[in-house]
Amino acid sequence: MRGRPLGIRVAAILFGSAFGFLLSWGQFTSPDRIRDMLLFEDLYLYEMMFSAMAIGFVGLRLLRRFHVRALISGDLVSWVTERPARNHVAGAALFGLGWAVTDSCPAPIAGQLAQGVWWSIATMAGVFVGIEIYFRWQERPVRSARREKQSVSAEPATAQR
Repeated sequence: MRGRPLGIRVAAILFGSAFGFLLSWGQFTSPDRIRDMLLFEDLYLYEMMFSAMAIGFVGLRLLRRFHVRALISGDLVSWVTERPARNHVAGAALFGLGWAVTDSCPAPIAGQLAQGVWWSIATMAGVFVGIEIYFRWQERPVRSARREKQSVSAEPATAQR
């Protein structure tokens, strides 16, 4: 069991490196290519994305149908389907706005940084700020419940006569 975390780290590094290489090679890190895609002037990235989604769609369903287990965790390949809710629409709009402003989505930022696209530092900082805001937003109910608990008097209630 001691070797398993190291194996997971090595697998993650190898997979991440291969994924980053393929993103760069496929020109997904090129701000000009992304801008042309968003302006519908060049459909190359759409073709690549839709091809990947089609392969992933079919592949995942085959893995689930044949009860295949994940290589690293050993869990069955499965998922829960949710109907889109307001938070999904808001998140998609925010993601699209960030994509349009930065000419990038979160996946190729590290590749852009490695290629010397200097403004990717600002994009990466924006991602981290967004993550921090999200975590703080999620902690609001927990913090208010703690304050509520602390504001309850510690003195025992006196009986009414």
